[in-house]
Amino acid sequence: MKHSYLDRFSNLDSFIHHLDARAKIVMFFALVILAVSTPARSYFAFIVYVCILTLLLILSRLPLGHIFKRSLVIVPFVLMVAIFIPFLKTDTVGGGYNLVGLNMSRSGLLVLWNVMIKSYISIVSMILLSSSTSFKDLMMGFEQLKVPSIFIAIASFMYRYLFVVTDETMRMKIARDSRNFSGKWIWDSRVIAHMIGCLFIRSYERGERVYLAMASRGYDGTIKGFDNAVLTRKDIIFAGAVVLTALTARLMVFSNIKLFG
Repeated sequence: MKHSYLDRFSNLDSFIHHLDARAKIVMFFALVILAVSTPARSYFAFIVYVCILTLLLILSRLPLGHIFKRSLVIVPFVLMVAIFIPFLKTDTVGGGYNLVGLNMSRSGLLVLWNVMIKSYISIVSMILLSSSTSFKDLMMGFEQLKVPSIFIAIASFMYRYLFVVTDETMRMKIARDSRNFSGKWIWDSRVIAHMIGCLFIRSYERGERVYLAMASRGYDGTIKGFDNAVLTRKDIIFAGAVVLTALTARLMVFSNIKLFG
């Protein structure tokens, strides 16, 4: 597996790519927090969030297919949790819809909309952040924002050895298939269970060896070698404008301005 798989578009030449990692982290996380905390009926606020993400996507010059394919990952999990809510939930005061003999409640549809829109805004925000920032710069940004070093170390090692463990899994799969594994019968699941156990033991032992090797070289729990990036006025102004726009849309919920619904 190539190491550029997770952030292979992070080297593009665009306005968003040139922003400081700290500005992007604060900007996208603030957008996620505001979206998640917005009431489901605040349709105008969600329209503003989507417009902001669309503008950021255009400025980042990221391929639409890349964003779309990665964002679809969250859809099955969300649907698995919320797809049945409109059919199970009942309205307190009548209403609802009938679809092929199945009754759907308005409150249930509102819950489904709430889960879907917030999940999609959140996942697209994280995709834009990770795709427009190299992993090294992202970790550097978190470190400069005073995120606990233990989290940065865990994320760094996970990113580095994800590819190693994946390659190990692929080699085990090739060895399994070369022994005429069919996987058509229930007792074949024992082979998969043995593979998972073997992979866990190999990963654990590899982790022990890596830790001992690093400890012998003076590792003290912190990742060294990060450069000190400069946070410019352009970064602050742009990130502040995006956050302020989203915050304004969020605060309109508490006012009596009702443009939709």
